[in-house]
Order: sequence, then structure tokens, then C-alpha cells
Amino acid sequence: MEKDLSNYRKSYDKGELLLEEVPENPLELFQKWFHEVDLHFAEDETNAMTVSTLGLDGFPKNRVVLLKRYTYEGFIFYTNYESEKGKAIAANPNVCLSFFWHGAERQIIIKGRAEKIAENMSDGYFESRPVGSQLGALVSNQSEVIPNRAYLETKLSELEKEYEAKPILRPKYWGAIL
Repeated sequence: MEKDLSNYRKSYDKGELLLEEVPENPLELFQKWFHEVDLHFAEDETNAMTVSTLGLDGFPKNRVVLLKRYTYEGFIFYTNYESEKGKAIAANPNVCLSFFWHGAERQIIIKGRAEKIAENMSDGYFESRPVGSQLGALVSNQSEVIPNRAYLETKLSELEKEYEAKPILRPKYWGAIL
């Protein structure tokens, strides 16, 4: 298969980045752009970002996750620590985050070291999630092969019955990464 894409061209002219307008702290630029994109552009999920890790096989791997909080200390997302992503971060905490906001013609790349954060933050966020999302964290063994979709649906149905009248506690294998 082959397709020439050289005629796919676009003029990127929605804004300019002037050096004298760039704040000393790059997090302030991120906050400004994030706010502008969220307010003025029709991005489905402004907080969607690509997380790049170095896989256990030595190859880089990217996946899209949702940013849930940012501070001067860093960027927080939640994951299954036993997933391929979680294992890759545990083995090599050097990660790269990339935000691409197509409508605004903006992109920001952040490089740094990832680490788990305090369990109470993970607990608090987990408790705030809808029940379906909490059950999703229990039912889905990320990065694991499953026989079929029916397997997940059956497992979900069983968990819905099990937790019908009781709180769902955050599994220890699921939590926040900063």
C-alpha cells in the first residue's frame, strides 16, 4: 500500500508566538494556552494528551490519556500501575507529554520524570468518579489480552451486583502519576 500525502498542506496562521511575550516559567504559558483553547476552540477534550514512555522492549510507546490536574509541581493523570504504561514508568520514569490542540494550532511538549503520588490523592479522585468509571478500573486489566467483549461485559455485570449496595474502594494497582 502506498499513498502520496505531499499535497496535504495547510497554512498555520491563527497566532504567533513572540519571544518577548513568553513567560519565564513555561507552566504559565501552558496555563494560558490551555485556558484559551478551552474557552475559544471546539476541542472535544482540551485535557487530552499523549504520554510517551520507553517500553520494556526498548521501543518508545505513545498513548492518549486525560490530564486531570496540573500544578507548578507537574501534570497529574491516573492509570493502572500494572498496565504496560504503568510498568514502563516504573522501569524508566522519563516520560514526555504532548498536547496538540488542532483548532488553535498550538502544541506543547513537556519532558520530565514521572512518579506515583500520595495514595490519599488517588483515593479522593477515585471516590469522586462515577460508579461506572470506578467499576471500569476494576473490570479492565489494561494491556492484557481478553477473549472477547462478552468477557468484559460479564465481569462488569458480576461487579455491579457485588458492589450494588457498598462503596467501591480504589484498587491498589490504580492511581495517580505526577
